[in-house]
Amino acid sequence: MSRLPGLGLVKGMALTLRRFFQPPVTIKYPEVDADVAVKYRGRLQLLYDEHGTLKCETCFQCAQACPIECIDMGGTDTKGRYAVHWGAAETYGERRTESALRRAGREVPDALFTAFEPADLDAVDAILEDHDHDPHRMLSILEAVQAEFGHLPVAALKRISHRTGAWYAMIYGTASYYRHLRFERAVEEVAVCRCTACLMAGGGRIAEAIGGGLRTEMGRPTPDGRIRFAWLATHLPGAAAPLVALDGEAQPEVGPANAAAWAQALAGEHPVSRTVH
Repeated sequence: MSRLPGLGLVKGMALTLRRFFQPPVTIKYPEVDADVAVKYRGRLQLLYDEHGTLKCETCFQCAQACPIECIDMGGTDTKGRYAVHWGAAETYGERRTESALRRAGREVPDALFTAFEPADLDAVDAILEDHDHDPHRMLSILEAVQAEFGHLPVAALKRISHRTGAWYAMIYGTASYYRHLRFERAVEEVAVCRCTACLMAGGGRIAEAIGGGLRTEMGRPTPDGRIRFAWLATHLPGAAAPLVALDGEAQPEVGPANAAAWAQALAGEHPVSRTVH
């Protein structure tokens, strides 16, 4: 601290006067090109391989390593099902607007931001309470959520991120690393063989009865998305005709007479069990 009162003010004004008579450093951009700094790294650009596929795997490592957190990014999983984001929440709110999407040359509405299915968040809160909202116990939390819902709903993952403070991308990375964790409901496939022998033995009538019992059509899932109804690609070796398979295993007890009841039992609508004779 200076002992002379006002000495700091005099020094500041002296610096101002020296700068005042110097030529301006501003330029008329974009008419005049700016000088490129030595440490300038340019604009981020995604590269493509020889097959036309993006080399970026949306691992979020660059966004995590950015010291000033200026990188925000978004992507989907390999099947194009769910969007994963990294960055400030308000950034993505602006990108959801139609004007922002049009400026980016993307379709409106943007399929990446389709609303996800709701979930029972009270059950998720109870699981988080049991685990003390500890992000270091994330694997146990995810396993408990999957045990509750049968899969990992997007709504549940977002709730976990909000309550634990863990980044959504990190939660998604943990869930996608372990093979026993899944993002979709467990799907069973019911298939009917349409080879000549099976069709001659009543395979067509069985397919019609199973479709009615499952309340769906051939090639489509049930209304709850849990069971898929399809034609069997090839006849299973050693299986009798007509052939009905559940997840690739022959169901010899299913015939034209009980196919509808068996399908209702499989869908959970039969009062007894899946096996109906």
